[in-house]
This record gives sequence, structure tokens and C-alpha cells, in this order.
Amino acid sequence: MKATGSHPVAHVLGIDVDAIDMQGALGRVATVLQGSRKGYVCVAGVHGVMEAQRNSQLLEVYSASEMTIPDGMPLVWVGRMQGHAKMQRVTGPDLMLEIFRRSEFAHVTHFIYGGDEGIAEELRDKLKERFPWVKIVGTYTPPFRELSDSEQKQFVSTIKELKPDIIWVGISCPKQEIFMARYLPMLETKLMFGVGAAFDYHTGRIRDCAEWVKSAGLQWLHRLVQDPKRLWWRYLRNNPRFVLLIGLQILRMRREPLRSDIHKPETQRNVEVRS
Repeated sequence: MKATGSHPVAHVLGIDVDAIDMQGALGRVATVLQGSRKGYVCVAGVHGVMEAQRNSQLLEVYSASEMTIPDGMPLVWVGRMQGHAKMQRVTGPDLMLEIFRRSEFAHVTHFIYGGDEGIAEELRDKLKERFPWVKIVGTYTPPFRELSDSEQKQFVSTIKELKPDIIWVGISCPKQEIFMARYLPMLETKLMFGVGAAFDYHTGRIRDCAEWVKSAGLQWLHRLVQDPKRLWWRYLRNNPRFVLLIGLQILRMRREPLRSDIHKPETQRNVEVRS
């Protein structure tokens, strides 16, 4: 049975980002896990929003998500300007840890998909060490390309056998979002999470920063210092243009105010679980 009802969203350059906090996100996850539908969760930051401006397929993927959480403070600031005063930053790494940590999710089974060679297994071992009760039923490190027909059949068969409640996908944006939207209908699972750099955070390959740095919207700078060769072009291309486009959106909003109570229908976000 598909869900009815709706949830408040912030409108960020054509993407509906859930106006949510950590407790709200965990509640939504629990609802899906307890129900008969399935879906995927996107983690949206400036990078993802800007990728969607250049990729109409990604824009459609965001629109069909079960939940699109605000990974960066700029998205939260935009949401608060639209009247969502209680909207908070909910990152993929943080949400992942909360789901593993909390007793209400202790019965949930997990599958880890992505990362460089050996990272999925290392992440599994570190999570089990930190949370001995977790049930991680499998891992898979995909090639740096689309799965071949034989690899796809094997992966789908593996998931059909294991039936994990959650599949954690860490293959970077926009690949992971497009992957989830494409594969969810084929897979015997309830939720897929595209958590990007969470694998590297939780295996220690990326150092986290202080909370005040995150709250100031400067985590991107902390990341840039750690990996300038890979990230400088992303931030140079995305950040100034994001500020410009958001400025234009705010001007339009002032001319034609968006109602803060506009909601994104759940019926557009969910896929029924096949019996």
C-alpha cells in the first residue's frame, strides 16, 4: 500500500529538500521499514543541487526520492528563509551512524555497496566493532563503471537471497542517486541510502571537522584542505554559481512569495514492495 499524506519541503533550485531534523529523518526511516513500501534516500548538498542543474535525469531522481535530506548548511539557510524555522542539517554520515547506534533499529539488516577496493569490508568491521549488535549481511565493491549484464544479475540475485532491509550506497554523486533510482525496483530491499563520503568518514580516510565549522557552512573548506587536487574544481565551479542562482531565486520569491506550507506528496516518492 502506498503512503498518503505529505511532508514540508524547502525549494532549492528545483529540488524539494525535506525541511527536517535528525529526529524527523529517523522517524521517516522507521515508518518505511515498518511498512510495505520501499524507497531511496538522497543526501543533497550544494554539489548535488548544482549537478542537478546540469543533469535533468538527476533532477528527476531527486523528485522521486523517499526523502532528500539537507546535507549542507546553505540548503538549511534557504529552507529557513522559506519559513522552515526548525529545519536542521542532517548529513549522510550522521544519519548512517544514528541508524546503526539506536536500539530501535537493532533488528535491521544492512548491505554495504561501494567504495574503493577493501573499503566496504573495512567499514563493516569498524561498524561491528563500534556497534556489536549490527547485522551487516553482505558487502560489494563495484567496478568504476556500470555493472555488466552478468554483474547486474549476480548483484540482484545476491540481494534477493540476503533481503537486506537497507542498502548503503557510496559511489559519489550523481552516480549513486541514479544507481538507486534504477536498481530499487529490481532489488529485494526496503531502503537505499546514497551516503557518498560516509564510507571514507567512518573508515578514517576523511577527518571530520568541529561542529562550529559545520554550523558556519565551512565544511567544504575543511574537505578542500584535505583533498585539494580532487575538489578544487568542484567547489570553484559550483559554489559561486550556487550563490548567484540562489540569489536570483530569493529575488523571485520576494516577487512571488512561496507558501511555506507547500508539501511534497509522499505518493511521488515511494515504490511498493513486491510480495
